Amino acid sequence: MEYFNVRVYGLLLNDDDELLISDEQEYGIRFSKFPGGGLELGEGLIDGLKREFMEECNLEIEVVSHFYTTDFAVKSAFNNSQIISVYYMVRSLTPVNLNIKTVAFDFDGEGEVLQAFRWVPLTALSTADFEFPTDKRVVELLQNEL
Repeated sequence: MEYFNVRVYGLLLNDDDELLISDEQEYGIRFSKFPGGGLELGEGLIDGLKREFMEECNLEIEVVSHFYTTDFAVKSAFNNSQIISVYYMVRSLTPVNLNIKTVAFDFDGEGEVLQAFRWVPLTALSTADFEFPTDKRVVELLQNEL
């Protein structure tokens, strides 16, 4: 691994205790994750998370609390970097106006980069729903809190 790749994600719950999940496809790889993404140079974690939610969801958020930071080595699935991910509990400051899907990978349109969103009940959340090891760890931690 050649460098660190810092990523930041938000755990957004609705009033029905459902968690917002992002289903994505990039360059032929399909994966489900939490909304968020890579930190840009010169950007702080919270500013980066707010930017990512605006870019992905057109949603203004507030960070409520820190939830988890990667505590084991993870190699990126996309390049030769080591991933460090920081997860925050967030709440929406504006109404959620996304085209919510009920089935994973139900994309509108075609292209190299696709994204769709789902609400998943906390009680139905499973590590099997996620591809990346850090997201799986977050699901385990969420399940332990139930």
